Amino acid sequence: MTEKPKLSIGLIGSGFMGKAHVFGFATAQKVFDLPMQIDMHTVADINDETAARAAHEFGFRNATSDWRTMLANPEIDVIDITAPNALHKEMALEAIAAGKHVYCEKPLAPLANDAAEMADAAEAAGIKTQVGFNYICNPMLTLAREMIAGGELGDIRGYRGLHAEDYMANADDPYTFRHDPAGGGALADLGSHALATAEFLLGPITRVMGDCVTAIAERPDGKGGRRAIEADDIGRAFLRFQNGASGSIEGNWIATGRKMQHDFEVYGSKGALCFSQERFNELHFYATDDAPGRRGFRRIEAAPDHAPYGNFCVAPGHQIGFNDLKAIEVAGYVRAIAGQGPEPFSFRKGLRIQHLVESIQRSSVSSSWIDV
Repeated sequence: MTEKPKLSIGLIGSGFMGKAHVFGFATAQKVFDLPMQIDMHTVADINDETAARAAHEFGFRNATSDWRTMLANPEIDVIDITAPNALHKEMALEAIAAGKHVYCEKPLAPLANDAAEMADAAEAAGIKTQVGFNYICNPMLTLAREMIAGGELGDIRGYRGLHAEDYMANADDPYTFRHDPAGGGALADLGSHALATAEFLLGPITRVMGDCVTAIAERPDGKGGRRAIEADDIGRAFLRFQNGASGSIEGNWIATGRKMQHDFEVYGSKGALCFSQERFNELHFYATDDAPGRRGFRRIEAAPDHAPYGNFCVAPGHQIGFNDLKAIEVAGYVRAIAGQGPEPFSFRKGLRIQHLVESIQRSSVSSSWIDV
């Protein structure tokens, strides 16, 4: 058997998303026939102790407190960035200049201008990139897109998208980097996922009308005082799509009781779909040609018929999980690096989402429709 070429990973950041990325790499290597052998080479974190602990827990061979040492190491092929948002641009640009492929958690950068610079640099250097929008890797979303494109819903008329959680619902929780007016707020943090899903399913959004609300006006600053909040707690937008449909999205991080409500509804002339991330192994379909007295949303359960579910489980109804979506994302990216397919969600696509977010924010200020 021919030995596969090695793809060595350098990870920056070992927090929640860093761990999710590691799960993605580890699982992808086990459940997919990847064209390259993944090597967890080095992890970088804020100090030597934290990095060493992460290397031990995550299975990396090396640890460092200086992420730039990975850029100078010719053994490392991919720089995986899960550091705070404000650091993405600097790290990615230096990695691109060093000839490394770059996998970056969303948002790509706090501002669209920064994201554009990153996308331009990667394309000019021939670097393969990936932004972490793993919700759209769900086989049920792929099925929904196929049903929409195949005309099973008829002409698409309406869309509703929502990403709601409650991790900012407590007004006594302190100010964080997510509250920074540059790139912060619920629309950028959560609404970006709703926007990515909307375009994944229905195609390009062409116009937006935004309404961004700051419901908690100030928070503890961590130093005994209070700090005013400028970022939105809820970001909403009306949308117009290129295909003629209209709709809305919402990003909300003060939705009390909600832990992961990444939901959508699609309404067409012949049928409708509805989906909830809280039960993300199910898609519900309504067909108008069902017989009277037999109409209603019917559940489609995830199964091996819905690739790549079968790579994880041979039986329907047993379900895949959040980290499995990361594995699907990783598998697509590894194939892109090997030249076996396009980048699943490149820096250019990440820039598109940031552009939509900023257009909605501007629209909220001007109270007017904005073409995108």
